[in-house]
Amino acid sequence: MKILAATVGEFQENTYLVIDEATRRAVLVDPGAEPDRVVKWIRASGATLDAIWLTHAHLDHVGAVAGVTREWAVPVHMHPADRPTLARGPQAAAMYGVAFEAPSAPDRELAEGDSVSVGDLTFSVMHVPGHAPGHVVFHGNGIVLGGDLLFAGSIGRTDLAGGDPRAMEESLARICELDDDLVVYPGHGPATTIGQERSSNPFLLGATRSARG
Repeated sequence: MKILAATVGEFQENTYLVIDEATRRAVLVDPGAEPDRVVKWIRASGATLDAIWLTHAHLDHVGAVAGVTREWAVPVHMHPADRPTLARGPQAAAMYGVAFEAPSAPDRELAEGDSVSVGDLTFSVMHVPGHAPGHVVFHGNGIVLGGDLLFAGSIGRTDLAGGDPRAMEESLARICELDDDLVVYPGHGPATTIGQERSSNPFLLGATRSARG
């Protein structure tokens, strides 16, 4: 497996290309902005794109979906609870003053306990609301594609529309039950591990600090 990362857009969001090296099939996770750049990046990888997986539908995680799906008619996977979040994208973009092309409705719905695959790689879907109602993470093969749930030293904010601090606490408790050595690829900032965050992240230790995402 190969994980490629590109940090895109005004919100410095991490877009990931997960490639099964045995089959050269790939999935794009959270294409957030700069669609032309993302399309060139995918082409340069030499892999065949099979799908787009969304951890959630905030504008900084879906801003390149429309551009990518014009190039490749691949299915977009998203949890249905984030449909209102997706619908608010143009309004949110106007509020922040950023360019945004609204994507079409997702093709396939994600749910707790689902399995999704790319090539010979399979990942489990965990529904972890709090930052957004339909937030999910994908875990398996030694990694967590974590969106804006957990960051290195921080967590996703809960003060946006659809945020829920109590749900966030429950979701963080769930992700912390995963194995310590799993590498977390977050929506913003550097990669980390479950164990590192469980032992040092102030939000997981009951401390208070400004969240991001």
